[in-house]
Amino acid sequence: MRQLALLIGIILLVINTESVFAARPIKHIKKPEHSENKAMQCVAFSPYVGDINPNYGVHPSKELIDTLLDKLVKETKFRCIMTYGVLNGLEYTFAAAEARKLKVIAIIWLDKDIPVNDQSIASGIEVAKAFPKTIVKLSCGSEVRTRHGNVFDGEIVKCMDSLRKAGVKQPITTIDTWWEWCNRSAPCQKTGFEAKADWIGVNIFPWWENKYASVHSCTSAEQAADFHIARLEEVRQAYPGKDVVLTEFGWPSGPEGGTETNTRTGQKCGVAGSKNQVEVIQSTLKKLAEKNWSGNVFEAFSEKWKPDDEGNFGSHWGICQGEPPYTCLKDFR
Repeated sequence: MRQLALLIGIILLVINTESVFAARPIKHIKKPEHSENKAMQCVAFSPYVGDINPNYGVHPSKELIDTLLDKLVKETKFRCIMTYGVLNGLEYTFAAAEARKLKVIAIIWLDKDIPVNDQSIASGIEVAKAFPKTIVKLSCGSEVRTRHGNVFDGEIVKCMDSLRKAGVKQPITTIDTWWEWCNRSAPCQKTGFEAKADWIGVNIFPWWENKYASVHSCTSAEQAADFHIARLEEVRQAYPGKDVVLTEFGWPSGPEGGTETNTRTGQKCGVAGSKNQVEVIQSTLKKLAEKNWSGNVFEAFSEKWKPDDEGNFGSHWGICQGEPPYTCLKDFR
């Protein structure tokens, strides 16, 4: 769902959207993290594996969350995760992460259900205060603009203001695609969210852009790392002084040898496979490390429910299996 929504935003060539932000100065904005701070290498963590679906039915149990985190710690080098919600039992993830000495970037999930958003914000405040050393960054939503345009900008602003009013200490942002952070403009323009954000969380997926975009040429697995860096450079230039984090990037491991077809040109672009997945992730992490920039691999465990929204490639993004025994690729140990 997140990647499918990303694609819609990429192909929209619209004028700069109007800002909903007040002109008065924002107080208590934290200082941005500087380049001398050690960059983090994290991995996106969602426990909706196997037959569990976030859209209906049961939610992940504490036991499952423990099992997946144990597997991640034992079989990969990652000691930082990014999570996707603070309701439906997902709030247990922070205690489980703390017990394993993992750092967390926590997303307070926001969508079009306003009462649920309010519950998420309240829970987000609670866990941020309860785990101040484990939760190192917070985001008010992920790809809200990609899914809905600027219709729910007010919900993002409400979340940010609520966190600050409650005295939450962690740095705050809203995560979205590079195209949305560029305000759907080339060259990259500011959105207005930077007035309230301590850092900038940017999702970049050349695989999906290969399918939908008409602006960029075909990007291969070998070219993906440079594509990530180039888009980050654009965003950094638009938001000087802000810590810019690559919050999602990756490549599907299958179906092996499968290619996407550009919806406008019919061009076959990008090849799925475990070798290419490893190439994209390792080369991107290397380039990020050279610049001391943080990055977050998408994702830890493959999620079987995703093809409903993303087609055959949707369930092949994990570096670990989404079915027992949840084995992880040796390349990331």
